Amino acid sequence: MPAKTEYVPFMSYIILILIAIICLFPLVWMLSSSLKSQDEIFTNMSLLPGKLHLRNYVEAWTRGKFSTYFVNSLLYTVLGVFGILVITSLCAYALARLELPFKNLIFFILIIPLIVPLPGTFVPLYVLLKRLGLLDTRTGLILCYINGGLAFGIFLLKSFFEEIPKELEEAAVIDGATKWQIYFRIMLPLVKPALATLAIFNTVAIWNEFLLALIILQDPTKMPIQRGLMVFQGTHITEYAQLMAGLSIATLPVIMIYLLMQKYIIKGITAGALKG
Repeated sequence: MPAKTEYVPFMSYIILILIAIICLFPLVWMLSSSLKSQDEIFTNMSLLPGKLHLRNYVEAWTRGKFSTYFVNSLLYTVLGVFGILVITSLCAYALARLELPFKNLIFFILIIPLIVPLPGTFVPLYVLLKRLGLLDTRTGLILCYINGGLAFGIFLLKSFFEEIPKELEEAAVIDGATKWQIYFRIMLPLVKPALATLAIFNTVAIWNEFLLALIILQDPTKMPIQRGLMVFQGTHITEYAQLMAGLSIATLPVIMIYLLMQKYIIKGITAGALKG
């Protein structure tokens, strides 16, 4: 029996390692190709480049205008995530802790977008932005990103706020704290794992978003990095080394953020599971 018990975890580790290798291989191949010359990509099948061609990144950053695309994506991601965190935390706090009329109905209305496919919102969004004069504007795209993250954020944070003991809030009220002070000094610190999880998920989603940018933006100087990749590929379709460098520039920031913040994702998911 002990031998069988040890055998099962060993096989599980082997399977997980194989899955990890399969998932990581495209990333390693992309990085390897980004450091090769154009000819070497087709002649050298090894993952180790014969000579490092860092010039590919310089060309992608300057001639491919990835500097502009990168800054745009950074702006959209930071402002979009910030807007989502502010609005969802305020709304979830109000729905979870305040006595509001019809708050359950309001909550269900707010989370309806969770069951609506994203393409199903494109037509009304386009019409609304056109009437507001926000088509082909950074403001219009950021507002769409914020709108897209509200339903899930409210759904996630409301459950966390509801699990906070009422005694903490009552003690703060006795000490003379206002609702805003309770929100900032007590509630927000206690839901940090959920806020971090929400921030990471939306960072990845906004950074990798393509369809909304394709529909809303026409000005090349306002394009995010994923929209710019399509333009870059169309312009330099035979220059695979520079294309791989551009893909690396678009991919590595998200991977780094995820690796640095993964402990918060685990804490947030674990806390949510325990609360459930």
